[in-house]
Amino acid sequence: MKFAVIGGTGLIGSQVVKKLNAAGHEAVPHSQSTGVDIISGQGLDEAVAGADVVINLTNSPTFDDASPAFFQTSMDNLLAAADKAGVGHFVILSIVGTDQVPELDYYRAKALQEKILAAGPVPYSIVRATQFMDFMDAVLSWTADEDTVRLPATPIQPIASKDVADAVAEVAAGAPLNGIRNIAGPEIFTLDEVGRITLSHKGDHRTVVIDPTAGMFAVVRGDVLTDENAHLAPTRYTDWLS
Repeated sequence: MKFAVIGGTGLIGSQVVKKLNAAGHEAVPHSQSTGVDIISGQGLDEAVAGADVVINLTNSPTFDDASPAFFQTSMDNLLAAADKAGVGHFVILSIVGTDQVPELDYYRAKALQEKILAAGPVPYSIVRATQFMDFMDAVLSWTADEDTVRLPATPIQPIASKDVADAVAEVAAGAPLNGIRNIAGPEIFTLDEVGRITLSHKGDHRTVVIDPTAGMFAVVRGDVLTDENAHLAPTRYTDWLS
């Protein structure tokens, strides 16, 4: 099968391309660096020509109220190009609970992306993942100073990017779901617990303080960012840290 992987040079995209090619498929990475612009539409027709499957792993350059416009324009352009090319399957990567946190601009934008895809002309699959282990350092840095790291006790279920890429590649190589598959890490922690585990592993002696107002995840209510019934990935957080 031939796959056009839009955003194929990023964290997940590069791993998806490698995995699909290793399985004997032809997966071609496309991005701005290869001359494809999903906002202007430049290079899109050429990128998806002859593809059996389009995998869209691009991301908004900002997480603010400009992100819905990014996903609206990029999805409109990609779906039009895919439909014209006769693509039989369109896959995106989204977030577990994205429709449950309307307070966050970026989550609303991802929910919009899902709706555009579901209403579009191409058979589709949506892979929703929990929070990436790879981004935990960034999350901790948002509310840290020299002595403390302030974090809310928000439940999360961190997943390794390798496991996300494996799941995206598997779904993309299969029949369209015309629906959603949730994937998640094997363990649920509160965010402050993840902070303590991470700092301990690094030998960082700062104190983690529970602060229900700290950081982006402070607005999340309940356990909507976790899913015990998701397809569980194998990598545990402490093993990933090691």
